[in-house]
Formats: sequence, C-alpha cells, structure tokens
Amino acid sequence: MSAAAHGVYSDVIRERWRKPRHRGEVPGANAVAEDVNPLCGDRVRMMLTVAPDGRIEAAGFIGDSCAICTASADVVADLVTGRSRADAAALEVADVLNVLQSEIRPTRMRCVTLPVSVLGQALNGSKRA
Repeated sequence: MSAAAHGVYSDVIRERWRKPRHRGEVPGANAVAEDVNPLCGDRVRMMLTVAPDGRIEAAGFIGDSCAICTASADVVADLVTGRSRADAAALEVADVLNVLQSEIRPTRMRCVTLPVSVLGQALNGSKRA
C-alpha cells in the first residue's frame, strides 16, 4: 500500500468526496431507502432503477454525510450499477473497503457500512423517503 492509502482520507476517498460520480436523484428509481447514523448524523438515501430482468440500470445517492460515508455511497452505487439484483445484494463492506484503499478506524466503520446497509434496505423493498 502507498503512504496515502494508510491515511483516513485516501486519494480515493478525497476524490469521491469532492467529485462523486453518482450523487443526485435517480429519475424513475423503483428501489429507494434512507437511513441515518444516529451517532454522527450521517444521512444517506440510495436510489436504484431495477429493470424487470433484475439488473440494476442506475444507482445514485443523496444525503448529508462525512467524506468517508459520501465516498462509500459513491463506491456502492458504482459497484452495483449493471449488476443483477442478487449480485448487488451480495455486496460486502470488504468490497467497498477494497475500492476506498484506506484503513478505516473501527470508530469510523459505520461511515462505510451505512451506504451498504441502505443498499440492502432498498433491494429488500424497505422504502423510506
């Protein structure tokens, strides 16, 4: 790992926080969920457009969250776009951490896991707006 990868804010986290690729409303989203981390106040809403064949055609997020949580939500949206519903549901926190290229302290892991859990809620039909 590079020296930058050892910091809380890796280059990937900084880039995805400053210029998230998937931030914004998803028109026609048919799988939506939102949740909040009550410990820090991070709020994330994941929106997916799931095709009739189960493939995720589009994914996006909105919310008020820290750099790590925003980067995690952006990575989650990136990783599930184009995948089947089953593959998206199998997404693990380790997959997100691999892309973030950062060692996240245990006290900040909820910042990474919140978007993953919101994805699961959206895929399971737990619509919360």
